[in-house]
Amino acid sequence: MTDRIYNFSAGPAVLPLPVLEEVQRDLIALPGVGMSVMEISHRSAPFEAIINAAEANIRTLAGVPDNYKVLFLQGGATTQFSMVPMNLLTEGRTADYIMTGSWATKALKEAKRVGATRETGSTADTGYNRIPTDAELSFTEDAAYVHMTSNNTIEGTEWHQLPQVPDGVPLVSDASSDIFSGPIDVAKHGLIYAGAQKNLGPSGVTLVIIREDLLARSSKSLHTMLNYSVHAENGSLYNTPPAFGVYVLGLVIKWALAQGGLDGIAALNERKGGKLYAELDRTGYWRPTAQKDSRSLMNVTFRLATEDLEKKFIKEATAAGFDGLKGHRDVGGMRASIYNAFPEAGIDALVAFMQEFERVNG
Repeated sequence: MTDRIYNFSAGPAVLPLPVLEEVQRDLIALPGVGMSVMEISHRSAPFEAIINAAEANIRTLAGVPDNYKVLFLQGGATTQFSMVPMNLLTEGRTADYIMTGSWATKALKEAKRVGATRETGSTADTGYNRIPTDAELSFTEDAAYVHMTSNNTIEGTEWHQLPQVPDGVPLVSDASSDIFSGPIDVAKHGLIYAGAQKNLGPSGVTLVIIREDLLARSSKSLHTMLNYSVHAENGSLYNTPPAFGVYVLGLVIKWALAQGGLDGIAALNERKGGKLYAELDRTGYWRPTAQKDSRSLMNVTFRLATEDLEKKFIKEATAAGFDGLKGHRDVGGMRASIYNAFPEAGIDALVAFMQEFERVNG
């Protein structure tokens, strides 16, 4: 097998090695089928079994209630920035957006094209380095929905408890970069969406979990492919789905169940994140950017004293087999994305490298 480096990329991100090995083994011909998953019809019995198993395992993994639909869509989370308001922002109502970073800003931009919106809380004044408290949030009475970004990939912050939205107001969560990284109470959400390429599988699939009663808001005048109700009625098969991506996503969900489900995954993520943050806090040489009570277990962002030193660290780390540590272009610095499938051994190796770098350059 080809030697693998440690992939700290924010996405497309690391996939579980057992999943990659199974894909490699069965890529040319699925067992009992005689064709690749990329060649079979999406109307065939083998693919029907694949997509049904993926949905059933998602329901088991996350405890998805029966009154929620699980959809496999395309267009990434960015398309959901538009689909959410197009389907849920009914005339005469306002959508509330909690502003915690770059992706929330982009989601709000698209919603403004559709109807009335309101920023119901923001941490822009501190550079989005924290999650707002409930006391800082002020919701619109009878809002169409409240939108949040559960994990801020660029800024390195994460919600550790859900905002207290008014009773009866659906909570919509962009969970792209921390979905299934720990237990989730689906019933407290109206809609959850996530691009697959961080914790679920390859790019090209978007997972949407939507409460059934909200489907009634999808107007028949909407373009067909942007209508949640149409996709729900057709079991995500109105058009040809991203079959390969759904297949790999299904394997990742099976792998997650084998890790002890979301409780087991949460314990692993807490251990990995704890090791890395402990090193960042150990001497003051490294400078974590997120406030401690808002730190993400998925995207660990940090800086050094100078940009020249940061460039040296990234260059030497890349040469040593640690890829993807350069921070997002909008904020600079460094970012270690350590999603579910990132191996704990990679954290240990990075910590050792950081200690040596500090010894030589400190």
